[in-house]
Amino acid sequence: MEIEQPSYFYHFLEPISKELAFVARELENSIFNSPRTMLTHARTFVENILQKVIQEEKLSENQRIGFLEKIDLLNKSELLPPEIRNDLHFVRKVGNEAAHEPRMFRYSEALSSWESIYRIVKWYVEVYGPVSMAIPGYQDPSTQINPSYGIVEIQERLKAVEELLVSSLGKTKEKSESREEEEVAATISVPESISPGLSSIRTITYKDQQVNIPYFLRDAFLLPQRFEKSDIFLIRLGAEQQARIMSELPNNLEGLHRYVKRFNEKHEEVLFEELKQFIQEEKDRRKLMLERPGELFFFFKEDYIVVTEELSKIELNTEEFPGIPNLLTQLNEDQMTRVEHLPKELVILGKYKGVGVTTVEKLFKQLKEKQKEKVHI
Repeated sequence: MEIEQPSYFYHFLEPISKELAFVARELENSIFNSPRTMLTHARTFVENILQKVIQEEKLSENQRIGFLEKIDLLNKSELLPPEIRNDLHFVRKVGNEAAHEPRMFRYSEALSSWESIYRIVKWYVEVYGPVSMAIPGYQDPSTQINPSYGIVEIQERLKAVEELLVSSLGKTKEKSESREEEEVAATISVPESISPGLSSIRTITYKDQQVNIPYFLRDAFLLPQRFEKSDIFLIRLGAEQQARIMSELPNNLEGLHRYVKRFNEKHEEVLFEELKQFIQEEKDRRKLMLERPGELFFFFKEDYIVVTEELSKIELNTEEFPGIPNLLTQLNEDQMTRVEHLPKELVILGKYKGVGVTTVEKLFKQLKEKQKEKVHI
């Protein structure tokens, strides 16, 4: 039986602090995506370790003292080995630079901070953690093969787990192993370890309903043809520079109809339902493309076709695709003469005169049949 490997290096911190462990996870995600972000937030991670030490040692009730003051307090109390004090100052210094200076920050700087963090964590666990806890040897973070987390996505994830970390320190001033605290720790809410791009970046609501917008769709173009019942509503909103892209939608759709004449609340409700469907379809498509990199697809609503080389070379004519002469004529006039010339999003073809969803669906079904024929040749 194959043993599942941990998804991130600092998983071993979870028994001590789920909050610390998950902040470390997000730092690991950010090293090769945004060195500046990693260096900036490494300060928060390490500073909160010091706050835990201060609480353990009962040195100060004031959580508002700064990072440097925390280092000085522990140093004067002779609790910091010289090498750990140096690592703390390094993380603090380069983190301050990343937060304020516009220069480019290198992977090597983020990796140096990562090494310092390891030595600080190792010291903290050895001194204040369970005696039985095993600390793995240092590991460089692996470069990511899959698409990376976006910078804003990383920052939002870090912000969420850091808020939990700060909150946990405010609630617990003394180390306790009571069952009640263990239960709270077990149910703590943190951003899941999910594929890049899928972190929720905002929430759109309509009355008592809501839908989360994943990062990869934050500025997605809201193609009216993808919203079968709301296409005219979206076109009219677009003419008023509203709802052309996802980021133009308000956080609450109530009242959106007021931007255009002859539309009402019912149109908002339908748009919201179709928006939820659009988001789910896009998430399914992204998953498909991540699982099958390097492949081309044609999409029609929730369905898709893999575009093989054989399929792509088929001529767009009435002999190959009977029953849709009007669409084929207009495609040929626009120099689309083979299947490979078709758009990835087939509903776009609904823009042609006299062409509706039914015609496009007929073309899609014929393409699927062609694909099956080529497979059986």
